Amino acid sequence: MSSVTSGDADARRRKRRLTNTIKESLRELSIQLSLLNHQVGARLELKDVDLDCLDLVARYGPLSPSALARRAGLHPATMTGILDRLERAGWISRDRDPADRRAVTLSARRERAGEILGLYAGMNGSLDKLCAGYSEEELGVLADFLRRTSEAGHDATEELSR
Repeated sequence: MSSVTSGDADARRRKRRLTNTIKESLRELSIQLSLLNHQVGARLELKDVDLDCLDLVARYGPLSPSALARRAGLHPATMTGILDRLERAGWISRDRDPADRRAVTLSARRERAGEILGLYAGMNGSLDKLCAGYSEEELGVLADFLRRTSEAGHDATEELSR
């Protein structure tokens, strides 16, 4: 009986070590992606927060400025300055909402997307090579893990912003 208990304890320790390794790897990934994004932003002459907001508009737009502020966790007054910079640089357009002429929607300027994609081409190529080494089933597990990790990060961010 004690060997079963000892085996269970060993399995729990191994699982805890692997879990800690994953957490450390995610922190390192976060740092590396932050540094990559900083370099991309610098090349495009965008502040880090401007690049983040541009990405949110490109992914989820058209958005209202208040919806973007909520997604980004930023105060609406802060958002005004960011949007002014992005519009002046030609990255976004502010358009009247056809359903409510008083409302404004934000859209990413599609003709500028290639500039950003070109700067991420090295990372995207590396990811393609990396993913090629995994089976379809393994990629499914990884995609699920990353989606759920992203949701956990979103939830933690929401909780802190309250």
